Amino acid sequence: MTKKDYYEMLGISKSSNDREIKKAYKKLAMKYHPDRNQGNKQSEKKFKEIKEAYEILIDPKKRSIYDQHGHSAFDQGGFSNQSSFDQSFSHNSDFGDIFGDVFGDIFGNKKQSQAQRGSDLQYNLELNLESAVKGIRKEISIPTLQSCNSCKGSGSNFGEKPKKCYKCHGHGQIHIRQGFFSVQQTCSNCQGSGEIISNPCFYCKGSGRIQKTKKIIVKIPPGVDNNDKIKLNNEGEAGKNGAPSGDLYIKIIVNNHPIFTRKINDLYCEIPINFCMAALGGNIEVPTIDGKIKITIPSETQSGKTFRIKGRGVNSIRTHKVGDLLCRVIIETPVNLNNQQKQLLRLLESSLNENNIEKNNPKSKKFFDGVKKFFDDLTK
Repeated sequence: MTKKDYYEMLGISKSSNDREIKKAYKKLAMKYHPDRNQGNKQSEKKFKEIKEAYEILIDPKKRSIYDQHGHSAFDQGGFSNQSSFDQSFSHNSDFGDIFGDVFGDIFGNKKQSQAQRGSDLQYNLELNLESAVKGIRKEISIPTLQSCNSCKGSGSNFGEKPKKCYKCHGHGQIHIRQGFFSVQQTCSNCQGSGEIISNPCFYCKGSGRIQKTKKIIVKIPPGVDNNDKIKLNNEGEAGKNGAPSGDLYIKIIVNNHPIFTRKINDLYCEIPINFCMAALGGNIEVPTIDGKIKITIPSETQSGKTFRIKGRGVNSIRTHKVGDLLCRVIIETPVNLNNQQKQLLRLLESSLNENNIEKNNPKSKKFFDGVKKFFDDLTK
């Protein structure tokens, strides 16, 4: 009886690569494997056929000969014959191979690399507003894993090399059979590295790293803001087995200031003035990040008026443009008045008579005219 073409058996083309061959074999093997078709002789026969096709086509040398000479190359006297496939057939081992070798190649299951880059770290650095605006150099202490000096990060005493793990035979993965499935898991003996340290370092217990606190001088540039981050390369945790260290991120946390509030690169503050200065005008000192400056309050200044002082804000760390200082004046009502002061205020009140209310208190006049109109409209 003429054998069916191996490529047709697996449902692939003659130009298929190894990955496509394995994928096709896996799909058919799952369908026809005897463990999933108990007592079905036809499925067992089909499984043998696709296994035979797979073992020929996955081997580059056998595949080349098959492409040139067909099935005749594997008849009596050739590379193999049907009996050799029958003799090698085993339900358990074959299905384990499907999930192990084939699945592993398709999905890229490999043992974990011994050399692993160290973890990145983050340090929250609290600053006052002055330090954030002007910049500062800070010494910080970082608890981190650093390379063990005793074993130079190898984890072994006296420079001994790790040995191949006896449990997974250096693969880093083991296969556990569950019913007709074979599950691949990380080896618990070597944690996936494929190697074990027989004589671990006394100081680091074989890890190659020890916990230390290191001190670092951090240069905070002028103009940093809340939640900004500064990256320090290779200042994180040490890597395993000579791998590079991780990075350290300094997160800036700017504490609230008793006078100033920052919005982007501008600074805001409130300046209390008495109502005499608001009415008559005058000069007043206001604070800035760099010291005090004088500003002129014009006469008849109303509460809430904002004065902008150019170039007294924050120098932007990104654009290098300097923001402004915005001072909002608040007119303060005097308290704890003595009798003389109260009498003077009464005299002032009487001088602001009805005839002058529009001239002296234009906002009050406008407001009460609006109130009057509102109630007049309600009664119409």
